[in-house]
Amino acid sequence: MEKIHLAIVEDDILIKESLERYLGENKIIKITFIANSVEDFLKTLDVSREPKVDVVLLDIGLPGISGLEGIRPIKEKLPKANIIMLTTYEEDEKIFKALCGGAVSYISKRTPLTKIEEAIITIYRGGSYMSPSIARKVINYFAPKQEKEESMLTLRQEQIVQGIMDGLSYKLIAERYMISIDTVRDHIKKIYIILNIHSKAELIKKMHTNSSK
Repeated sequence: MEKIHLAIVEDDILIKESLERYLGENKIIKITFIANSVEDFLKTLDVSREPKVDVVLLDIGLPGISGLEGIRPIKEKLPKANIIMLTTYEEDEKIFKALCGGAVSYISKRTPLTKIEEAIITIYRGGSYMSPSIARKVINYFAPKQEKEESMLTLRQEQIVQGIMDGLSYKLIAERYMISIDTVRDHIKKIYIILNIHSKAELIKKMHTNSSK
C-alpha cells in the first residue's frame, strides 16, 4: 500500500488539530512532522536522520519566517517534496509568488477537509489541485493578455508536452531532454496549473482541440 508522508506547518492550534485528527484517519497518509513555524520545521529536519516528506501543508501567516519565505529553504532540504500552500490569503501577488517560488498548489483554508485530503492524494500522484476561487484568479490573471494557453509555457514545458503527445513515458521524456524524472514531474504539475487541467488525458485532449482550431 502506498504511503504519503505528510508534514504540517501551521500555527493555528484549532486548524492544526483538525488537520491532524482528520487526515490521520486516512490509512495512506502518515503525518511525519507537525510544526508551528518554518524555523521549527527546519530544525526538526536537521536532527532527523532520514527525513521522509512527500507533501508539505504550509501556512503563509506564520510567526517568524512566513510561509512564502519558507518555500525556498524547505525545497533546499526536501527537493522532492510537494508544497501545498494552505492559507487565508487569496491576493494575486501571494498566489503567484508562492507558485513561482516552488509551491505546486494553493488552497484556501475555507476548503473542506475532504477536499484538502483529495488535494494531498492527487498532488502526490502527479496531478494538480487548486481551490476554485484560486483557480479563477489564476485564469483571470492571464485572461486580459488574450494569449493561447500554450504560449504561457516555457520552452522546456512545451518540450515535455510534445513528449507526452508523442506517447513517451516520464522516463523516456527525461532521457530525451537529459533531465531527471523528478524535474519532468515538477514541470507536469506546473503545466497542469497553467492550463487548468488535472490529468494527462485532459492535456492530450486540450492539445488536440487547440491544434484543430
